[in-house]
Amino acid sequence: MRQSNLFAPTLREVPAEAEVISHQLMLRAGYIRQLAAGVYTYLPLGVRVLRKVEQIVREEMDRAGAQEILMPSLQPAELWKESGRYEEYGAELIRLHDRHDREFALGPTHEEVITSLVRNEISTYRRLPVTLYQIQTKFRDERRPRFGLLRGREFIMKDAYSFNTDWDSLNQSYWGMHEAYTKIFNRLELNFRSVEADAGVIGGEGDTHEFMALANIGEDIIATCTCCSYAANLEKAESGPRTISSTDTAVNDVEKFHTPNIRTINELMLSLQIEAHHIFKTLIYLVDGNAIAVLIRGDHEVNEVKLKHYLHAQQVKLADSATAEQVTGAPTGFAGPMGLAIPLLVDQAIVNTPHGIAGANEEDYHVRYVRPGSDFPLEHVGDFRNVTEADPCPRCDNGVLDFYRGIEVGHVFKLGTKYSEKLGAVYLDSTGKEQVMVMGCYGIGVSRLLSAIAEQNHDEHGLIWPSSLAPFHVHVIPVSVKDTQQMKIAEEIYQHLLRKGIEVLFDDRDERPGVKFKDSDLMGIPIRIVIGKHATQGNIEFKERINSESIIMKIEDSLLRTLELVNIN
Repeated sequence: MRQSNLFAPTLREVPAEAEVISHQLMLRAGYIRQLAAGVYTYLPLGVRVLRKVEQIVREEMDRAGAQEILMPSLQPAELWKESGRYEEYGAELIRLHDRHDREFALGPTHEEVITSLVRNEISTYRRLPVTLYQIQTKFRDERRPRFGLLRGREFIMKDAYSFNTDWDSLNQSYWGMHEAYTKIFNRLELNFRSVEADAGVIGGEGDTHEFMALANIGEDIIATCTCCSYAANLEKAESGPRTISSTDTAVNDVEKFHTPNIRTINELMLSLQIEAHHIFKTLIYLVDGNAIAVLIRGDHEVNEVKLKHYLHAQQVKLADSATAEQVTGAPTGFAGPMGLAIPLLVDQAIVNTPHGIAGANEEDYHVRYVRPGSDFPLEHVGDFRNVTEADPCPRCDNGVLDFYRGIEVGHVFKLGTKYSEKLGAVYLDSTGKEQVMVMGCYGIGVSRLLSAIAEQNHDEHGLIWPSSLAPFHVHVIPVSVKDTQQMKIAEEIYQHLLRKGIEVLFDDRDERPGVKFKDSDLMGIPIRIVIGKHATQGNIEFKERINSESIIMKIEDSLLRTLELVNIN
């Protein structure tokens, strides 16, 4: 490709709307342009990288036995109502009516459509299992699109669905996809972790894993063990048991004491000169409209996802101050676990604490020496909190938890019969008996991967694409297009590499060398061959994008080195 013909408008200044480095660089290097909030046009460079990502995904999906199809983005609302998700999915589902006033939705995901397809086409166990996938544009009306391709309203996704006869068969499909995903992300040269996760709005039963690309700007927190392979999303992460010992060995009765205007954990800590883990924090929640109390340590935070699963609830939200005062009899800051008339959910870490300080359910008063089981009931005990760094690992005896930030780039689910049962996807088994298909679901954020890879592969000058993903393998740059010898050598190198199957960008523009080099660094092409003042001696400047220094070498040597790096014989 001759750069004079390439549509790749580069920018010298950082666009105001770009918050993170991947967004900034992909705009500046001419890979994407924003049309509206969360909606992007892919320019030629962006499309070339996108297609390479898609190709790797396709190759590994096909190798795993999945078959590619293409489903419509426009989905009848009837299917979503049949599954029960039309209202449940919420405001992110983009809804519309056609000219006949029929309801449709733009697909954010395709569980309903694929289940409808399979239920109409497969009726016997002999045609199962089957895994079908597509790479297609999805639509979600994000409340706050941000970070460029990382959180958009229109994005490209690979979604796959397995249909199985039973859970054992699903287990094989699930771990087969998990292995395929591991191969995909390794081929993309991502620094990633597979972590235990919550199924979220997709739903399902059993195992679910997220594939997280590690990055400081990641919106998800990952807890990993320092000794074993345990890793989980914060929503799912567990902790091993840890008992908080008390220096106060006296057995005292509960004692109420005056704490005027001391409402927060920090205020209690300062006033009483104690650590937060000696405080019992009572929070009032509304669960499907009904009030409950949750008791956690003062140094912990409630995990609402765990709470929701424990109570099998549809909606969990923190109660407002008026509701909290109504059920506890005290204003905000003085709620406690004693004497409540509503269900009390006690976090396991509280049970492992001998006694603590809690609100007295009376304004300006707290109580000390409050003991689990003795002074409040332990009818509902469970894991209701977010883990914290240095918590014991739940899987091994020696490790503790470290935190990292990550970008979710893939997710695998065991859906079970959540959709097949509601939508009537059944088959006849070997005895002629009707059975419900057991499903799995497997997604990869294809367009999101461009940003995740860019976050991990850049420097202060621009992008640094891995060779397998770069829009071009080599950037050939003659310093001066007016120098006939430089142009002759550059043209010969260009043609030679093309004949060898190398993807080459030839900068034939009449621009200053500084402009050419800045654009080259921005674009992140792995190899740069500069034909300049050394050309008369048969030498060029050879530079790998990952290195800061150029090397002067013979033209023949540079061609051999290029073939070696691109891995073409």
